[in-house]
Amino acid sequence: MKILVLGSGVIGTTTAYYLARDGHEVTVIDRQPGPALETSFANAGEISPGYASPWAGPGIPQKAIKWLMMTHPPLILRASLDPAMIEWMLRILANCTPKAYAINKARMVRIAEYSRDLMVALRADTGIAYDERMRGTLQLFREQKQVDAAHKDIEVLEQYGVPYQVLDRAGCIAAEPGLANSPAPIAGGLRLPHDETGDCFIFTNKLADMAKALGVEFRFNTSIEAIEQQGDRITAVKTSAGTLTADHYVLAMGSFTPLLAKTIGLKLPIYPVKGYSITAPISDAAKAPVSTVLDESYKIAITRLGDRIRVGGMAELSGYNNRLDPKRRDTLAHCVNDLFPGASDTASASFWTGMRPMTPDGTPVLGRARQANLFINAGHGTLGWTMACGSGRAIADLIAGKKPEIDMKDLGPERYA
Repeated sequence: MKILVLGSGVIGTTTAYYLARDGHEVTVIDRQPGPALETSFANAGEISPGYASPWAGPGIPQKAIKWLMMTHPPLILRASLDPAMIEWMLRILANCTPKAYAINKARMVRIAEYSRDLMVALRADTGIAYDERMRGTLQLFREQKQVDAAHKDIEVLEQYGVPYQVLDRAGCIAAEPGLANSPAPIAGGLRLPHDETGDCFIFTNKLADMAKALGVEFRFNTSIEAIEQQGDRITAVKTSAGTLTADHYVLAMGSFTPLLAKTIGLKLPIYPVKGYSITAPISDAAKAPVSTVLDESYKIAITRLGDRIRVGGMAELSGYNNRLDPKRRDTLAHCVNDLFPGASDTASASFWTGMRPMTPDGTPVLGRARQANLFINAGHGTLGWTMACGSGRAIADLIAGKKPEIDMKDLGPERYA
């Protein structure tokens, strides 16, 4: 079959790869000059299935007020009368219940664990390398109340058989020796030894090359202008390079997905939540992180990527913009220098921002739209890198008429109907 994939981030590229491996004729369209040049470019670098959790949960509204008042806030809200932002925030609040949190986290872990297994198989099949490490992830708690609150996540980990370790301060330092130099309080940690790290940009570009070898055509510097439909089917996509047709279409445009979907009457509650990162050269490897450390207080991930340290996080609600706020750079530098002093040269670090496509329940929109030949693969939020392989494989199976290896009944756009 002939398939058109809209978007060449990590989600669109992995989808194209699995479709091509199944023998389909695949074309990928993107306005950028190459793969993974937006949200996939400089993310935190972690592949953390066990930490796949919705932002909406019990107690979050109260925590959000506290976060907004912090010197280095993990949450930044640019007040706006944007109806999409207001509706999205109201939906977030509706998901801040114990029942909704349990349902949403279970969905997310289901996708993420499946995706991790496929990533392992992909490495074995192709030998793909991307500054990867298989050294686990440590969620670091600065306060005892954070340690006490971890039980709700541990219950889901046990439900899905995800290995974990509950650590005290000494255990955290044993897992990440660089923390021994930190003046920060460390009450404990939750470590997932099977989590991984890697450079998403490098991975996506190498996988794009493998997809090209399988016959995938990438059309870069090509803007998508409109989707044409007739009845319950998509008939064409109008682009800056002309009109393209296919048997099936995959919408994988990250935060821009709902804008295009709206033009064909498909309302998706995906909102751009801005994140920031710095990437700094390592000054002293002995003081640097071994893998990923998630600072629970600041909601920031510190990841070792070869001879670099990637520090990423924060959530800014400010619509569609790429402005770099120097205050956010200060927060990222403060966090890594507090936990791993002397490990990196943050003064010479590169600074980046990207828009994460967030749904109010945390779960991506994954499945067939009401248009019979349109499939949605978007809304992965901070977990696009973690969920990419599983999401791409599931969409490829749906298009081929196969039953995916994970339950898809509550993942599609119909849950928002």
